[in-house]
Amino acid sequence: MSYNEAVVNKNALNGSKIRKLCGTAMLGAVAYVLMFLEFPIPLIPSFIKMDFSELPALIASFAYGPMLGVAVCLIKNLIHLINTQSGGVGELSNFILGAVFVFSAGIVYKKLHTKTGAALGALIGAIAMALISVPSNYFIVYPVYTAFMPMEAIIGAYQVINPNVKTLMDCLITFNMPFTFFKGLCSLIITIFIYKPLSPILHGYK
Repeated sequence: MSYNEAVVNKNALNGSKIRKLCGTAMLGAVAYVLMFLEFPIPLIPSFIKMDFSELPALIASFAYGPMLGVAVCLIKNLIHLINTQSGGVGELSNFILGAVFVFSAGIVYKKLHTKTGAALGALIGAIAMALISVPSNYFIVYPVYTAFMPMEAIIGAYQVINPNVKTLMDCLITFNMPFTFFKGLCSLIITIFIYKPLSPILHGYK
């Protein structure tokens, strides 16, 4: 390889790194904005909201690798600390769940770089995120929320929908875990439709 070719390759590599960093920062900002576009869904207590802020992180994980997908989760939650209503505990839990989701999906897609691999990875990530949501909520989120709302009132909000739940763990397994899985599936479906059109922009292809 000639000196000129080496310089060109080095510049191309540096350009690729800069594009990845800029793309990650941009997707992190989009994810932060999406955190505010939350809404309740039927058959779930109203204090549990749906949003699509994991979507940009999943796209970053597919486009740039699992670690940069996790970085998007970190960026959105660090910025959201400005608006925190939970002393940062909600953001910590959101980061943990999002990181599990997009890292799992990104690892599978890295090994199986196809549309099937993307779908399989996101499905595995959604399952992992749903499972982790139970201990995350049980040990991190709800103990803090009891400072603002008694545990009896929290469980009562679930019992309005399903009187059979008796404990916080019942509530998390019956409601939060399926909800978290559904949230991951929504990101999966949307990503499948929009990732291919976005890919040339994210990678700088013409």
